[in-house]
Amino acid sequence: MDNKSILEELLLKKSQQKKKISPINYKERLFVLTKATLSYYEYDKEKRGRKKGSIDIKKIRCVETVNLEESTPPARQYPFQIVYKDGLLYVYAASEESRNRWLAALHKEIKDNSDLLNKYHKGFFTNGKFLCCNQTCKAAPGCTIWEKYVGLHCVTKSVKPLPPVPQTLQKRRSLPRVLSPDKSVLNVALAQYNYEPTGKSTIQLVKSKKYYILKEENSDWWQVRDLEGENSCASENSSAEEQSIAKHDWYAGNISRAQSEQLLQQKGKEGAFMVRKSSQAGMYTVSVFSKAPESKKGVVKHYHVHRNTGNKYYLAENYCFESIPKLIHYHQHNSAGMVTRLRHAVSSQVNKVPATVSLGNGIWELKQEEIVLLRELGSGQFGVVHLGKWKGQYDVAIKMIKEGMMSEDEFLEEAQTMMKLNHPKLVRLYGICSKSYPIYLVTEYMANGCLLSYLRSHGKELQPLQLLEICYDICDAMAFLESCQFIHRDLAARNCLVDSNLTVKVSDFGMTRYVLDDLYISSLGTKFPVKWSAPEVFHYTKFSSKSDVWAFGILMWEVFTFGRQPYELYDNMQVIEKVSQGFRLYRPQLVSDIIYQIMCNCWQEQPEKRPSFYQLLSFFEALKEEDRA
Repeated sequence: MDNKSILEELLLKKSQQKKKISPINYKERLFVLTKATLSYYEYDKEKRGRKKGSIDIKKIRCVETVNLEESTPPARQYPFQIVYKDGLLYVYAASEESRNRWLAALHKEIKDNSDLLNKYHKGFFTNGKFLCCNQTCKAAPGCTIWEKYVGLHCVTKSVKPLPPVPQTLQKRRSLPRVLSPDKSVLNVALAQYNYEPTGKSTIQLVKSKKYYILKEENSDWWQVRDLEGENSCASENSSAEEQSIAKHDWYAGNISRAQSEQLLQQKGKEGAFMVRKSSQAGMYTVSVFSKAPESKKGVVKHYHVHRNTGNKYYLAENYCFESIPKLIHYHQHNSAGMVTRLRHAVSSQVNKVPATVSLGNGIWELKQEEIVLLRELGSGQFGVVHLGKWKGQYDVAIKMIKEGMMSEDEFLEEAQTMMKLNHPKLVRLYGICSKSYPIYLVTEYMANGCLLSYLRSHGKELQPLQLLEICYDICDAMAFLESCQFIHRDLAARNCLVDSNLTVKVSDFGMTRYVLDDLYISSLGTKFPVKWSAPEVFHYTKFSSKSDVWAFGILMWEVFTFGRQPYELYDNMQVIEKVSQGFRLYRPQLVSDIIYQIMCNCWQEQPEKRPSFYQLLSFFEALKEEDRA
């Protein structure tokens, strides 16, 4: 069945120029497409001759048109490209109709491939470089959004595997044996933050000071002893990878994308770079400043550090290394697929609140007398929120129950959910005060408040790229929840908060649920936000990560309309009727075709046809790169 021909036609093939000195030539070949392969043959006297080459369909990563070169003859007016795992093939059709036929047939066959590209090169690779972006490595990342990628990747039931839960992303090393103090084989860790001791901790951690690791108690805490040798304490876990790079001047730690761009722009030197923690837990990103000829200000490019099946690191697949420092050292001397080589290291001295999950070694209970309420920030359906100071030092937000609106058990259930979730784009829980009434839920303070209010008051001051960054931040948080098997169930602009750096974080976990099979069916009578709800929610009260994706599409619409009310002309019953009949929100003025396509894919009737948050994250990565190019 796999060998049955789907399409056969004589096409013109361009030589692949596997060596820079190879001459360019064009040969007529009979191309044959089957379910398994795309093959091409010699053709003479109306007969198929010897096979000259074949590409496994599963290895194809992109099929798209190519911009014409200058002075192109009539026989080569309709080129298209096939990008596959091991190379790049250029083919010319005889007419526009023929080319469209091949593109449609190939797109249909590759739609289930797991390794499709989200960006491609719109120009030919000729004489050792791409004509569109002048990159000299054939395996260099694409420079143009492949718009077809969004459609192909969202209509298929084949979904990329979810990223593993962050704890499993770190390469675990065996625990060091607890030895006598004079044994030098104990592992040594470098403290990444200052830490004030609480509970059973007996010494203070000092940033950049070294400590012996005695015992790793769990994924967040290690038993350590200072080098002088007497006391032990619980310290935040730092992965082996991070320890290996923390000492380098190019490592900037856990700073945001926006902060890295600001620092690199300030440096303003070609090849200024830093390595920072990626938004995807356990991964790293190399951010590089480049002075492009067409840009006076210069641009910052971001490259994810990947790992191959052999557990080696790479930025471009052809250049793999055993460690991140070795990778950086190589690219300091060779661009090898990047926009420029890494010339000038830029570090960050950003001061941060201690990044522990709680403010103590698993100690969530805080002393109420150490918290001072300053002023009310706002109130919601179940609680009122105040700005406060913890120990007279840290700004915190304190949420308290409105009397009679929520039980203490429900309130503490939200706190317990937050204790399990630790991600840069989720509002962080610092602790609770549950010993006396009213109960406090103490979280990080977000200076710019609720996203919905911020959009309505300041939205028109934001550029489209900043609106896209907001969607990216929220998608980043939701991809993490998805990977941890949590369903938010109340995702909307009103339940996101904005910090002083305009980073947006997801909040309000009162309806969040942990699920084993990505499905939560609530009881009849459960309240839910109708205008943010997918059809399966208001018909069957079925919640899943895909119903969260639907809500995310509505939230995107809120962002790009500066906080307008969705379906503002209809009440809840009318919305249920309209959506059930296929009605969807209109395209906002600031939204491009491709962003609106992403929204519409989030609003697919059938949940399995909606993208995952993991897939959406890759779309936003590509869109941001394109906007900055």
